[in-house]
Amino acid sequence: AINGGLYEMYGLDEAYVRLGLDYGITDRLSVSIGRNSVDKTVDGFLKYRLLRQSSGDKNFPFSVTALGGLAYKLEPKHNSDVSPEFESIDRLSYTGQLLIARKITTALSLQIMPTIIHKNAVDQTVEENNQFAVGIGGRLKVTKSVALTTEYYHNFNKGEYYAADNDGNAVKLPYYNSIGFGIDIETGGHVFQLLMTNGYGLTERAFITETKEDFFDGDIHFGFNVTRTFQLKKNK
Repeated sequence: AINGGLYEMYGLDEAYVRLGLDYGITDRLSVSIGRNSVDKTVDGFLKYRLLRQSSGDKNFPFSVTALGGLAYKLEPKHNSDVSPEFESIDRLSYTGQLLIARKITTALSLQIMPTIIHKNAVDQTVEENNQFAVGIGGRLKVTKSVALTTEYYHNFNKGEYYAADNDGNAVKLPYYNSIGFGIDIETGGHVFQLLMTNGYGLTERAFITETKEDFFDGDIHFGFNVTRTFQLKKNK
């Protein structure tokens, strides 16, 4: 069911918000579930660390983590609002991603993220079901508790979308590649992240394949994340 509190989050939907919970099952495997105000999307993913950067007797130059996720759009509320043929399974999208990271120094880390996103239903006159992208990201620690971050995704087959012009006519407009800059501030068990980005979507489908604004034309959103770490038991 998509009625009541799951569909309407009582005021939070006026902002672009994701509420999420991540749980580390082991030191290699984690699971996450979240709910986004953009398109009222419920999402979840699994992450598994395949390889770990190490030095010494077992030297390996970088870490590799695999991510698999899915997202389900609750909006529009009724399938018939899209088309008579639209079904609930058409709301799903899937993400497959490799996170290839290297800690260059104690202060600098870099990451590359080859990504595939599949949408079960698209308007094939303007975009494709399968879209391939590569992201690059970096983190520079400037003090013990402050770090600068950046991330950029290049979508190799990004599509277009229809919008109404001033006369009410349907026109095609382009999607843009997602770019963002941030500042991380660590305070005990919390991490505060201040962000500037051209995307407002909070799932891979949204910000990699459906960013409608151009960062370099001044279409910039300011936002923040708050992450809180809880430990259920002490490390041995």
